[in-house]
Amino acid sequence: MILCADDYGMSSGVSRGILELAQARRISATSAIVTLDRWAQDGPILRTVRDRISIGLHLNLTVDRPLGAMPKLAPDGVLPSIGALVKAAVSGRLDTVEIEAEVLRQIDRFIAVTGHAPDHIDGHQHVQVLPFVRRAVVGAVNRRLRDPFPLMRDPADDPRRILRRKGEVVKALGIAALSLGFGALLRRHGKPTNRGFSGFSAFDEGSDYALELRTAASTVGPAHILMCHPGYPDGELAGLDRVVARRAQELATLLDEPGLPELIWHANRTSDGPPIDWNQASGNGF
Repeated sequence: MILCADDYGMSSGVSRGILELAQARRISATSAIVTLDRWAQDGPILRTVRDRISIGLHLNLTVDRPLGAMPKLAPDGVLPSIGALVKAAVSGRLDTVEIEAEVLRQIDRFIAVTGHAPDHIDGHQHVQVLPFVRRAVVGAVNRRLRDPFPLMRDPADDPRRILRRKGEVVKALGIAALSLGFGALLRRHGKPTNRGFSGFSAFDEGSDYALELRTAASTVGPAHILMCHPGYPDGELAGLDRVVARRAQELATLLDEPGLPELIWHANRTSDGPPIDWNQASGNGF
């Protein structure tokens, strides 16, 4: 099972918390947002933990500004909310060419700052599965990344596993429905992907995250990703995202949860090694 901490680069506190988890071998991966100014200083630090985690690109189409002009999606220079993006996607009002150009810019910025290709690719608020967006993402990856291909995250799961885990069933089933056909699209293009996904949360500060984590890990697929959102809350984060205080609870639990390092998959390479070959990783505990 891959335990992936999302949103690296969103704020100083989020990046710092994720780095602590990586250093302690308490996560398997992190996904980084590269569109914010912080990426220039936080991105290079990831080299210090590249020997132990997968480092991927967290595509952003809903927070702050794109890296380049997007006159149709962001005519005023500001990306839309997730709600507005979903409405535009399902009503056929997205420009695949414009989105593919932005995905290419984000891939290129990831590589320019880290010095290597992303090991995996996913999306902030699961934007990678949306109609028109999904084809733009696959098109950009085909143009820019090969040998080995990055792992592409599919946030869907078997409904039977979702129901067995309970938790945020409605949210998990809704994303699975929105993701319908995404896994098949990836396989047609020869892209490695996970087969099982969990970690959906209401981000309720009054709930027990330790219990939530164990529930998410209780019923997993044959190549499973469990997402999490740890970090230290700060003002920078509060200006960008609604999930703030809850991140500290996730961080504390992940740092203390007994047996966690033994439960999850870990990368096995030198810090200057090549991107992860997921065909080999799938036979090595993932």
